This record gives sequence, C-alpha cells and structure tokens, in this order.
Amino acid sequence: MWTIIEQIFPYAIVFTIPLLITALGGLFSERSGVVNIGLDGLMIIGSFAGALTIHYLQDIWSNHSLVLWVGLLVAALAGLLFSLLHAFASINLSADQIISGTAINMIAGALTIFLARNITGSGNIRITSGFVSDNVPFLSKIPIIGDLFFSKTYWTTWVILLILIISAFVLYKTKFGLRLRACGEYPQAAEAAGVNVRRVRYIGVMLSGAFSGLGGALIIVTYAGEFTGTVSGLGFLALASLIFGQWKPFGILGATLFFGFATTVANVSQVIPELAVIPPIILKIFPYVVTLLALVVFSKSSQAPKAAGEPFDSGKR
Repeated sequence: MWTIIEQIFPYAIVFTIPLLITALGGLFSERSGVVNIGLDGLMIIGSFAGALTIHYLQDIWSNHSLVLWVGLLVAALAGLLFSLLHAFASINLSADQIISGTAINMIAGALTIFLARNITGSGNIRITSGFVSDNVPFLSKIPIIGDLFFSKTYWTTWVILLILIISAFVLYKTKFGLRLRACGEYPQAAEAAGVNVRRVRYIGVMLSGAFSGLGGALIIVTYAGEFTGTVSGLGFLALASLIFGQWKPFGILGATLFFGFATTVANVSQVIPELAVIPPIILKIFPYVVTLLALVVFSKSSQAPKAAGEPFDSGKR
C-alpha cells in the first residue's frame, strides 16, 4: 500500500497545483461577493493563450525556460482580460452571476477552438516541451517526506505554494483583504465605511481570471503538453474545492490535494499493477463521484460569504 502511495503522490501534486491556483482565484472573487462558476472557461482561455504563445516563441527564442514563463504570464493576462466580461455583467449590469459564469464557460471553449483552427490550422496546439520535473537537492533525501514532497517536482509547484501563502496573508492581514471580505459579507456596511465596493469586486474577479488562466497554462507546461479545447472539467473541480475548503486558503489546499489525488488515481491506474485490476470506467468516474459525495457531506456546514451572488445595490440597507 505504501508503495502505491509513494508512486502516486508526486503525480498527485502535479495535478493539484492547477486546481489550487484556480480555486484561489475563485476564492478572491467569491470573497468579494461575486460567484464565478466560469473558472473552467477561464482555464481554457489561459491554456489556449499559454500554448499559442509558447508554440510560436519556442521557434524564435533559444531560452526555453524563459519562453515557458512568458507563456504563463500571457495566460494569466488573457484570463484576467476575459474575466472582465463576467465582472461587467455581474457588477455593472447586475446580471445573474450563475448565467454569466455559464456563458463564460460556453464562449471560452468555442472561441478558443475557432481561433486555434484559424491561426494554426488545427484545433489542437502542441508545444515542443514543457517544464521538466526534478528532485529537490538534499530535501529529496529525507526519509518518507523526501519521496512524497520533494521528488519529481516542478518549480511551478513552489511558485504556486508561495502565491498561496501570500494570498492567505493578503486576505487576513492587510487592509485590502479586510475590505474584500467586507464586500462579500456586508457590502452596504463596507460602502458606508468608505469602501468602493464595485472596484473591490472588480479586483476580486480580475484576480480569479488571472489565477484561472495561469492554472490552465500550468496544465499545458507540466503534464498535458497540448491544448485541446478543454481542461476536462478541472475548473468545476476547483469550484468544488473552494466549497469543500470552506472559502479558506489552507482549507482549499487540503481540498485540492484530496481531489488531485483522486484524479491521479484515475489517470495512472493502468500503469500500476495493483490498480490495473479495477475496471477503468470506475476509476475514470472516481474523482467526480468523490466530488459529489464531498459536496453532499459538507453542504450543510457551508460558510459561504453572505453576500456572494447578490448584485450590489448602494440604496439597500
């Protein structure tokens, strides 16, 4: 049993990281009071923008690593810009946030496939190579912990974990974090205290777009290697992780690791003899069944921001 865990865990972390950064993006949006179920679409936009940038720059620049980092930055920017559609509809037009998020998901898949076919001649965009996993010097030699956490890791993993720590600090230890949370709980009181609720909500949605776009590109540069017009519903898993983690940064870390492990079991089952005996269809649906069960169990104890999903009305008290 330990051998199986030891084999799976490094891959579980790889699958966890895109989920984690996307769920953190959703956290900023929902903490500000805007529900964003368009995370999946924003991930698709990011994966497209990142793959397209890397695809062309790899033939021009000799610095392979720099190309990948530039691709990630472009993906984050693309996600941020695309999220403005959701922000405008939800904040300025007071549209139903669920409908707006659903529209983002529908538009993203169709738009990126259309652009990919017209720009490259194919619906898929392949990159030459992504980041290479490696063992962390010295730390990978630590018994048990080294094999689990510091073997076959990517530098992007540590960057995202740093963003997690910074996000937790910003949310709970800064004036901006206090204002963001106030806008998601009592927006009228926040406005009375001098907070520009609409501006704070815009920032929250834009951060969700940037983080989701980054999450989509991370899939390309770590394990997928190709844009295919979908992220296999990982945006919805990230949304489930946000709920499962009770809208708290480190709760989200635990939730995404849980779902990342479940996804890994499904993806690597056929190369591990002990898991290969289980029918593949059962393992394929495993992460989604686990997601539904987790939501059923934790839905009653949900601590969502009180004003999440409610359009802001400055005249309401």
